[in-house]
Amino acid sequence: MPVPGQTFHDGDLYFEGPMRRLAELRLPFTMEATQWERLLTSETRWFDLPPEKNPNALDTSGTVLKKVSPFGPIEPWRECGHHWTDREHVRKLATWFPNPPRVIFLSNNEHATLRWHQAETSTRYLAKHGTGTGGAFKRKVFAKGWIERYRALQAGMRAGLPSDAWKRAAIFVGYEAFGPAHLARWGGWMQYSLYAKGRVDPWPLAWDGGSPSYYVHNWNPSTDHTVWSPQVESQNWVFMLEEAFKLNPDFWWEISLWDGHEPKRKDDMRKVYKRKRQTYDPTRYRGFVQFGMWLLRPRAVREFRGWTDTREQMMPYFQQVLDSVDAVHRNPTLREFWRTGRLVPNRAHTHPYQANLPDELEKVDRWFQIDTSETPKRPWKLDTVIPVFAIALQMGEQPTRRWLVYAHAPLEDKAGVTVTLPGFGELKMDVTRGGSFVVVSETGRKVVPPVVK
Repeated sequence: MPVPGQTFHDGDLYFEGPMRRLAELRLPFTMEATQWERLLTSETRWFDLPPEKNPNALDTSGTVLKKVSPFGPIEPWRECGHHWTDREHVRKLATWFPNPPRVIFLSNNEHATLRWHQAETSTRYLAKHGTGTGGAFKRKVFAKGWIERYRALQAGMRAGLPSDAWKRAAIFVGYEAFGPAHLARWGGWMQYSLYAKGRVDPWPLAWDGGSPSYYVHNWNPSTDHTVWSPQVESQNWVFMLEEAFKLNPDFWWEISLWDGHEPKRKDDMRKVYKRKRQTYDPTRYRGFVQFGMWLLRPRAVREFRGWTDTREQMMPYFQQVLDSVDAVHRNPTLREFWRTGRLVPNRAHTHPYQANLPDELEKVDRWFQIDTSETPKRPWKLDTVIPVFAIALQMGEQPTRRWLVYAHAPLEDKAGVTVTLPGFGELKMDVTRGGSFVVVSETGRKVVPPVVK
């Protein structure tokens, strides 16, 4: 989505053909963008406004900071949103595709913002609430302010769209606009969340959807084979999804993938694994991708790649994402479990992240990884290696239940793994790096691998 003032690449030739093809196929599409609110800071029309009209943060001396605030005037947010969509190029897109089934406006959502733990550096916050207010209060009022402002931004964008059809089709989705996967990983996790008692996260009220990162970051010690991993962290999202749908039944849920590959950096994860004498190939990536898909069953799966990652380098890996999604559509057994299966909690253990856990979350199901003969003995540390990750979905009721078990072994294939399936007992399966499925039937205690290509 070009920044206001920029032009299309090669004019209409760049967009018209693809848009007309989308219209012919009646396909939904995404308009990926920067963070829209950044114009409030970068454009002088808003940044140079007097303090009482300025949407950016004001410090205790009254200086305007280069970050937006949840306490400034709301109208500039609405104006900024309208500025993005009331433009000639959007009108052209609507001419080429007048009746889209869905248009996802996806924000990068990483603009600098005033953080709740910085509340007492804000002259507006102090004027209204004073000093000495606790973290719970600050998170609550910050959440309220962000909900009001991000909804105003989106309302302005919707109002600027060129037709009623586009206004009906549009939804606004934020990267990372979802609850904290890092919940309880260390004692200070709340500093990087807007948790309040009774509500883990406010973003389903501020956005139409969220696209959180199922990432192996190369700037921290996370991997795809340890306790500090996306597979373990994202199990926190399961109960948050239930909350999100209660707050916003139409919430659009998707995930963004990344394996930490930045080929020009020393901390590129493929280099990290190689230094550990591990092999990281597309097969291993597929096992990781499918675990996130089957744990979370998102509406869409996106993949992030940095600008230094060439198409030649990334396509064998992206093909694993395509194949993993295609398998759900093409295999009737997988499709049935995807649509109606219920994720099986493992109540024999708690989630390994327990630091500073609120009392109200102590009995919430946060652990879905089922035990195997490869499961390391507890207690675990963040760098404890997990040779096999396994989860299960259930359909039906006793005594005719069926389960789909998915497992992957990131480091090496594992033959004859014993899996302890809650409600069933032990079964054996071969687990590959690329991921393995079996279907378990309570009737006759059958274990059958579905055909997955």
